[in-house]
Amino acid sequence: MIGEAESIKEAVIQVAKLMVVSAKTAPKARGVDNIVTLILDKKEELEALASKMEELAPRYGDFFRRDAGNVRNSDAVVLIGCKIVEFGLEKPGKWKVDRDLVNSLVNLGIALGSAVKTASIHNVDNRIMFSAGVAAQELGLLNADVVYAIPLSARGKNIYFDRR
Repeated sequence: MIGEAESIKEAVIQVAKLMVVSAKTAPKARGVDNIVTLILDKKEELEALASKMEELAPRYGDFFRRDAGNVRNSDAVVLIGCKIVEFGLEKPGKWKVDRDLVNSLVNLGIALGSAVKTASIHNVDNRIMFSAGVAAQELGLLNADVVYAIPLSARGKNIYFDRR
């Protein structure tokens, strides 16, 4: 027999893996793949991330502490980041911004959207968190220039909805 808690945990991990596929296969500017991912699924990994977020709260804001509680209570966290890479475009001319930076970050945004769409399709609650991404970078968990985190939960009530 497989109990409810074990079924839910296994299903959330499977959805996390599907989210990685969604992020990896999301459309990218000029076809340049600068997206990197990692799944945290063990309680000690989630605790380390949450603890780092609490440590960073005095520097970045109380929302880091609030979000740490959500991470701690999650079933898994998907980290999605991007490397700022060259796209082989001429440097700023008419554009007043760095095209490599813009394209790298747009790729990240599309990958994040694709990943959370996948979680939503499979009824797994999620929230994109800047705070947990910063903590993941501080911990050196992902080789990326910008990281966001997507904690995942499957409960009778969405723990990210009212942040309790």
